Amino acid sequence: MKARLGAVLFGIGVLCLVLAAGAAFFVAPTVTKLPYDLKLCNAENKPEGCLKPSVAVAENAKFLQLKKDAPPTVQTGTLQATTEVAPQAGSTESEMTGDLEGKAVVWGAYGTVKWIQTGEVISQYSAELALDRRTAAAVGWDKQFLQADGPEGPSEVTFGGQTYKFPFHTERKDYEYFDRDLRKALPIRFDGTEKINGTEAYRFRQVIEETDLGMPAERVGGLLGAFAPGATSGKVMYSNTRTIWIEPVSGNLVKVQEQQKKTLVPDQGAPTALLDADFVYTDETIANSVESAGKNRDKLLLIGRTIPLVLTVVGALALIVGLWLVLAGRRATAAARHRAAGGDADATTAPAPRTSSEQVTSGAPVRDGEAGHR
Repeated sequence: MKARLGAVLFGIGVLCLVLAAGAAFFVAPTVTKLPYDLKLCNAENKPEGCLKPSVAVAENAKFLQLKKDAPPTVQTGTLQATTEVAPQAGSTESEMTGDLEGKAVVWGAYGTVKWIQTGEVISQYSAELALDRRTAAAVGWDKQFLQADGPEGPSEVTFGGQTYKFPFHTERKDYEYFDRDLRKALPIRFDGTEKINGTEAYRFRQVIEETDLGMPAERVGGLLGAFAPGATSGKVMYSNTRTIWIEPVSGNLVKVQEQQKKTLVPDQGAPTALLDADFVYTDETIANSVESAGKNRDKLLLIGRTIPLVLTVVGALALIVGLWLVLAGRRATAAARHRAAGGDADATTAPAPRTSSEQVTSGAPVRDGEAGHR
């Protein structure tokens, strides 16, 4: 009985170890990839697991306002920047072919900056890019674009580095992060860890020193006419200190802060601040991001760590107990056989019991007459 039970437990142990290996090496890698069925949330934040818009606010910001049939002006007020990311399932299916098939997805991104006090739209942009499903970094795709209104530039672009997400299981190291104004990826440095709404996050910081945006001459000319009429040439300088907090298991952004500056520098006259704004995620966006990242983290840890670990422990215990029972059962069977073999040997060597006549005639001789009396 012990041997049979041990064999069953041994088999269960082997099965658990096989399932643990399958969960760790086959199932977990499939969930640490950008899925094909992600959707942008609707007004009711549906469907479950959808991508919610991110909102950042800059108070007391200086910014350039461009209006039709009116000269550009610099205003002061509160700006609200809303970013929506919408996975493009159709484009992914039709465009991610060849070397990109199964390895990349297409995402669309839409950004709007509003002047809170008036509700006016200050700037907008739209983009479409391909992301590696495993690292979430931009990959080469001939139909990628970035279209922005105002003085930001044309739609031609080559995305690179991280954009709207970091890799699953983000490491404590430096990455490349794409800057929309410069239209290229630049290093973003690991800067420590920090608790954001109770969730541990990795902090990354990207410092962009003053850089010439290389704005087309006709656009610079329009700005010079409004802010430096005596100048014959000039340039727009840009700087940014970008800080991003990442939940490391999911790679989700949980908080973003950008301290942006753009300055018109004419060859004659004083510089003019076209943008001086400190954007930071709203409390609601941070709470939503932390909640979403937490759900993704728990799912990834359950499949990639907890389930394999539990199955491994259960499997190892079942193997040990099963093996012990099998060996114990075999020892018990061997002992029983040995006892049975020893009993047969004793029976063949023991003297046969005496008969009644032998018992009577043995010992002292019987005297005459005694037999008859007995």
